[in-house]
Amino acid sequence: MQSSALPLGHAAANDPKESLRYNNRRKPKSLLIVCNGHGEDIIALGIIKRLLEIKIFSKIEVMPLVGNGSVFDEITQDNFKKIGFQQVLPSGGFSNQSLKALILDLKAGMLWSLLKNFYIVLRKIKDDYNLIAIGDLVPLSFAWFSSCEFGFIGTPKSDYTWMHGRGNLLLDSYHKCKGTEWDPWEIYLMKSSLCKFVLVRDKITSRNLNKKKIDAKYLGNPMMDFMKKKYEIPEEINLYKKIIVLIGSRYPEALRNLEKFLSCLDEFEYKNKCLILVPLSPNSDLSLIENQFKTHNFIKNNNGQSLLSEESSWSKDNLRVLLGRNKFEKWATVADVGLANAGTATEQISGLGIPALSLPGNGPQFTKHFAKRQQRLLGDSIIVCEDKRILIGKLINLLDDIKLREEQTKIAILRMGKSGASEKIANYIKSKWYSL
Repeated sequence: MQSSALPLGHAAANDPKESLRYNNRRKPKSLLIVCNGHGEDIIALGIIKRLLEIKIFSKIEVMPLVGNGSVFDEITQDNFKKIGFQQVLPSGGFSNQSLKALILDLKAGMLWSLLKNFYIVLRKIKDDYNLIAIGDLVPLSFAWFSSCEFGFIGTPKSDYTWMHGRGNLLLDSYHKCKGTEWDPWEIYLMKSSLCKFVLVRDKITSRNLNKKKIDAKYLGNPMMDFMKKKYEIPEEINLYKKIIVLIGSRYPEALRNLEKFLSCLDEFEYKNKCLILVPLSPNSDLSLIENQFKTHNFIKNNNGQSLLSEESSWSKDNLRVLLGRNKFEKWATVADVGLANAGTATEQISGLGIPALSLPGNGPQFTKHFAKRQQRLLGDSIIVCEDKRILIGKLINLLDDIKLREEQTKIAILRMGKSGASEKIANYIKSKWYSL
């Protein structure tokens, strides 16, 4: 993409060093993005790709605070680097859903890893860095303490969770008193003179922060940008009713989630053939997953014929199961209904118009409290079921009634927005830090 700095004339065209200069005639700063979650990593990935395309930073680094940040490994440009100390914690991330999980994370060295990463961030002021924090309080605090100019992309909180639908009376009253789901200490950091922009995930949250005298903007939801790709789908797919099963990326909880759904499928009796799509995270141990299907009397198909580029295929009665890592983007586009005990992926299929049913367990992440909050966020696009009998009944109703599916997801489609937010956010970042 050509720079908009046309007044630089022939010098910019002939001198490689000069071509890196912009309207304000200074060399682009380096950028560090700090993010604290698997969903936040996906959002960061899309924004980083756009920023690399428009070339406003001489160097971009990312510091994932949760997990190993494997999603960033696909970027191979020389001016991009993943930095910091990555650690896969027992909970799969910073657990705020379970005290027991938090204690296990602390015992595993979570605090020490945070402190080491915090020290790296503090040194960035010496090297002329801008920072972007993606997530909530932890990366926002890192950015504020760095003394660098920073922007904040607040992805996990939405005021839909307490302004619409019945939730926890005490918690909703607390948010009502604040006027937003964001806490006073987070608002304080957003109001810092170092904070040059705040972006949030929906209009209602931006309006509520505007009332707090924070210039928070909504430019779309980057979580939906995966929809830009188009996939060729074989005609044979239309012979099936298609169910996508989302078990989450945090192990061993993901295995327990899968066991819950397999238990439901054991008692699922349906008149039509069903295709069960199980997209797995890159860190999944495929052999462990396959063993669970063997335990539930599924038989592996060894005919070698691939239907949707799956890694393995299994059958039982009128059910056909496809397993595969890194298949979510493709498989989500063909599903009719979801069985979902997951975070970001559930929001994404809801944005596609795919209704989902959840059957929460003991966590540590996907608890009943988390699931109920997600249900309010998505306008009942996902229904929390009390037991597998209720889930099976609702699943059959959704598979049989396309109008019911459309009705259940129409609010979520509006709240999740369309694809293209990453590009808008990248251009907005350019306007904030490289405008005249």
